[in-house]
Amino acid sequence: MKKTLLVLGFLCCVITASKAQVVGVDVGDIAPEIDLPDTKGELVALSSLRGSLVLVDFWASWCAPCIKEQPTLLKLHNAYPDTFSIYGVSMDTKKPLWTAAIAKGKLPWTNVSDLKYWQSPAVADYMLQSVPLNFLIDKNGIILAKNIHGKALEDKVNALLAQ
Repeated sequence: MKKTLLVLGFLCCVITASKAQVVGVDVGDIAPEIDLPDTKGELVALSSLRGSLVLVDFWASWCAPCIKEQPTLLKLHNAYPDTFSIYGVSMDTKKPLWTAAIAKGKLPWTNVSDLKYWQSPAVADYMLQSVPLNFLIDKNGIILAKNIHGKALEDKVNALLAQ
């Protein structure tokens, strides 16, 4: 009887541990925390946006594909102002270029950067190798999709928020 209980206890631990979510960058993982300064120098934590669908968007003012994606992001931001948030993480190293790109694109969402380019902790945490790169995160901080752009991003957000 003791052996049976011991085996059952062990199996419960194995099953529970195998379903536990981990912090990582794969679909189904808990998105790593980012806590970087915005354009005013105030720290804004990614977790502060929990409760809505969030797109973590790694971009830069010098990245043509990133700039090309901005109209799609604006469209989604305007369509779902209360349920969809964007957390833009800039890879720029010069604040004037970063803030000028935000102003030119009229980007109303949260924009952060530590202006350290590839030395930022977020780069390592999200295994960033190039921009653009994004992660779609649910209201609980779980990664639903990554590196999804254009029509595919629009369709995914529309499907999730139409529910």
